[in-house]
Amino acid sequence: MPLLQDYWLLEGCWMRIEVLRLGHRFARDKRISTHLGLVSRAFGAEKLVMDVHDPHVEGSILQIVSEWGGSFSVNSTIDWRRYIRDFDGDSIHLTMYGININKAPESVLSGDRDKLVVLGGKKVPSEVYQLADYNIAIGNQPHSEVAALAVYLDRLYKGVELDKEFSGRKRVIPQERGKEVEG
Repeated sequence: MPLLQDYWLLEGCWMRIEVLRLGHRFARDKRISTHLGLVSRAFGAEKLVMDVHDPHVEGSILQIVSEWGGSFSVNSTIDWRRYIRDFDGDSIHLTMYGININKAPESVLSGDRDKLVVLGGKKVPSEVYQLADYNIAIGNQPHSEVAALAVYLDRLYKGVELDKEFSGRKRVIPQERGKEVEG
């Protein structure tokens, strides 16, 4: 898949994807927030932004980037409301209370504008539902925000993100059986 300065080419349009993680709790969410970063990176996003600075999460993700390649970054913001409002593109809040992705407006899955994917941890402030351009559900049942992100990004990129080359020091050599890592 062509990549130019972290913008993916989809349907003839260059698109940038950022993921905003809300409600990170230091004691409970290190693993989930780290996994959100790993899925974001592997599935074509360029950045994870958190509503708090957690050096443990940032360090874990940046270690993967260092070893496995890519130019993914981790940032934090003290004003997530402004971050959503000021984002130049579509803000997509993934929530089980939203419109089912199968019935989502076409623009939710098109590459014509940059996307900010908003994911909550603990109870999401009701204000998020008003700030986001779209409230989209990956099914209307309780589920993991990590799973929701993976499904959404895969639908958005129509599977081509899985062919991305990262050119890091480490690389999996695909095998029918067993496992081999180069580097």
